[in-house]
Amino acid sequence: MAEEPVVVWERPERGARGPAPERSRGQITRAAVRLADAAGLASVSVRQVAKELGTGPASLYRYVAGRDDLVDLMVDAATGEIDLTVALTGEPVTDLVALATRTREVHLRHPWLLEVTPEAMRVGPRGLDYLEFALGALAPVRMTGPAKLEAVAVLNALVAMVSRATLQSVRSPTARQSAQAAYLATAAGKGAHPLLAQALTDSPEARPAAHPAADPAQDAQDLFERVVRRVLAGLLAPAPESPRSHRD
Repeated sequence: MAEEPVVVWERPERGARGPAPERSRGQITRAAVRLADAAGLASVSVRQVAKELGTGPASLYRYVAGRDDLVDLMVDAATGEIDLTVALTGEPVTDLVALATRTREVHLRHPWLLEVTPEAMRVGPRGLDYLEFALGALAPVRMTGPAKLEAVAVLNALVAMVSRATLQSVRSPTARQSAQAAYLATAAGKGAHPLLAQALTDSPEARPAAHPAADPAQDAQDLFERVVRRVLAGLLAPAPESPRSHRD
């Protein structure tokens, strides 16, 4: 009978017998993160991590079963960089916007995190701490436990989406972005899309020279906070009564 799969954190780091380990999972994880920070998630393999550590691949299989374990350990280590020592204010939206900002900072520091698919994500010890903190921020909200977990999941997905867009905008050629903006402005000015024209007129890019735009990084942060705050306001609002409840 095949053994039930067990996450890496439930397996001992070393056997009860045998020589003392030459490495630790922490060392292996840090080496894997260095590789991913430098060249992306695709650069991480047991063989490459072993090379980074100056040892043979076979020696690492005492600590990890394979690449999936490496990725799990890396994600959990990066999650541990999110500061959870910040005191909660008791205002759920404010606390979760601040948590989202700190999470985004980790995404931008470790872009490979955004390459890990949701299906491949595993919650480890640091991930449990993150969930506990987020649920603590939601404590004043009258919602069911599952609804709170759904709100945290939506928040995480939103932060990942915005972080990915931020990184892509940085990597995209400026000339390409300028060409796209010019095309939109020209198309909107032809009169066939009046709502788009109005929206573009209201955008920060349309500010007159007498009121120059703020620092782009600050603009991006302000936009991020506004979007997260609006989404959270909707998620945490009392659910409307269904028509059926009125009939009953």
